[in-house]
Amino acid sequence: MKIIAKIQTDFGSKFGVPRQSGIVPELRARIVFNKEYRVPEALRGLEGFDYVWLLWDFSEAHREEWSPTVRPPRLGGNERVGVFATRSPYRPNSIGLSAVRLLGIDYEAKDGPVLLVGGADLMDGTPIYDIKPYLPYTDAHPEARALLQGADTNNIELSSGTRTKLEVAMPESIIRKLGEDKAEALRGVLAADPRPRYQDDSERVYGMNFAGVEIHFRVEGRKVIVI
Repeated sequence: MKIIAKIQTDFGSKFGVPRQSGIVPELRARIVFNKEYRVPEALRGLEGFDYVWLLWDFSEAHREEWSPTVRPPRLGGNERVGVFATRSPYRPNSIGLSAVRLLGIDYEAKDGPVLLVGGADLMDGTPIYDIKPYLPYTDAHPEARALLQGADTNNIELSSGTRTKLEVAMPESIIRKLGEDKAEALRGVLAADPRPRYQDDSERVYGMNFAGVEIHFRVEGRKVIVI
């Protein structure tokens, strides 16, 4: 497998990265090709697609061994289900799959051509193995079931998305430091509740690196307070 590109995002660590792509559409990222693949002809026709699939490497989750079962956060981190019934990074092959919105192609960039994408769920510097167009008439199945069955819990309907969106209280000083666009993206990340699903301690302070800034916050009820 050849790495063809790396993605540039605002996430300097794993904590805070959305659980799936598209959850925070305000997020912006650049896909920069390795020199061998900076060939404009390779992107000919891609402008006609609104979304693309990214196949990428869980580069921060490599392990020598694999386990046939994992503990999904959706089940509180206490129950095991089959690895192939989850999107856990701890797999026989550490390959991730994400559908992201194609916002544009910058052919004039110094490191171009560069893909500009929205809603990515990847850390900064994540290696990309391949890019494929998203085909709505074959790739989308809105009627499909997505039911995670736990042994000791009720079935969980995954297609309903993440937790209900939280209210976010962010100081003006943070907004000024980040700028309006990145502050709006951060607001979307926090509203999606980046905490592990089994944690609900209103006194706990969480920290995440976003756009080069260390963000600390607490969650009180349904409100995120950036401190």
